[in-house]
Amino acid sequence: MSAFTDTSFKGLKALVRVDFNVPLDENFQVTDDTRMTAALPTIRKILSDGGSVILMSHLGRPKDGPTDKFSLKHLLPHLQQLLGAGTTLLFAGDCIGQSAVDAAAGLRPGQVLLLENLRFYKEEEKGDRGFAEKLSKLGDVYVNDAFGTAHRAHASTAVIADFFPAGKKFFGLLMEGEVSSAEKVLHKAEKPFVAIIGGAKVSDKILIIENLLERATDIIIGGGMAYTFCKAKGGQIGNSLCEEDRLQTAMDILEKAEKKGVNIHLPSDSVIADKFDAHANTSTAPSNHIPEGWMGLDIGINACGQFANVIHKSKTILWNGPMGVFEMHNFQHGTKAVAQAIAEATRNGAFSLVGGGDSVSAVNQFGFSDDVSYVSTGGGAMLEFFEGKELPGIAAIKK
Repeated sequence: MSAFTDTSFKGLKALVRVDFNVPLDENFQVTDDTRMTAALPTIRKILSDGGSVILMSHLGRPKDGPTDKFSLKHLLPHLQQLLGAGTTLLFAGDCIGQSAVDAAAGLRPGQVLLLENLRFYKEEEKGDRGFAEKLSKLGDVYVNDAFGTAHRAHASTAVIADFFPAGKKFFGLLMEGEVSSAEKVLHKAEKPFVAIIGGAKVSDKILIIENLLERATDIIIGGGMAYTFCKAKGGQIGNSLCEEDRLQTAMDILEKAEKKGVNIHLPSDSVIADKFDAHANTSTAPSNHIPEGWMGLDIGINACGQFANVIHKSKTILWNGPMGVFEMHNFQHGTKAVAQAIAEATRNGAFSLVGGGDSVSAVNQFGFSDDVSYVSTGGGAMLEFFEGKELPGIAAIKK
């Protein structure tokens, strides 16, 4: 049982940091409410205890103070729908200042108050103590349920916790789930442990790969970054994506892995195209023999089988990054095959954690989100966690 679950919020005003940084269309309709629905269990627990909830979040990257398109008021209709007609939802046109103070003071048990965008104040991202203190005065207890911003030392995610003693600051249910799933993979992984790392660039994933070399038994490398490894090993990769300045880095990783007895799996074959286009001519080729003028845009059928074999034998699976350009129909087979293999391994008892924007989009798009153990809501935060960094938003609550 957790501190949050064990606490009764009856009669308390809970100041809850959520991550409602969601995509909106040109009519300000929410196009993906994953982050909003993820916060509902925490909100409902506080309300059902007889407490009230004050929600604070950022939206987008407003440059010069209040801007209509970044106002959280646009989320009100959708949030009301998620909370249900029985819950009173109020809005404060500021996050500090008199209007916020008055709205928070008048809040009654069972009600929810949404504050205006925190990033309308530069002090939020600067981690300003005075700003954090003003926010802290709005509630009786502080709950951080925004894993997506846990890697930022901002006023509302890290500094504010200093103004609440132990027993008055908590991880929400979403944050608890994120932290315990990530810690399980990083510190208590059952072996064999496979990390599947994809995406375009080796440079984006060096730190995570190096940290995982200490823990994983197998590392599968897919996506554009695989061709830097193939070329480093002397392969011909045609016009495939390659970071020329990272060839030595790739070789160093391969040598380190060999010394540590970690198996690195590169795709044996690739789906290749004559240009970066959904309607390009396609063919297949060994990943280290791609002809000039062609580029690898997905892993091939043999690589799908090769990777699935490794995944099926694993007890712990971490997936961060797609196997190809899965947004284009002709190049999504590899990412889909990996998602399917992870789902099958999970059904057979493996623990699987999927994180990073593209991997999460892929499991959602292909309908596997309910077939893996945990889908993380925080791309950058999860990446930094697996790079071995301490996340300010987590440290502030544990302190």
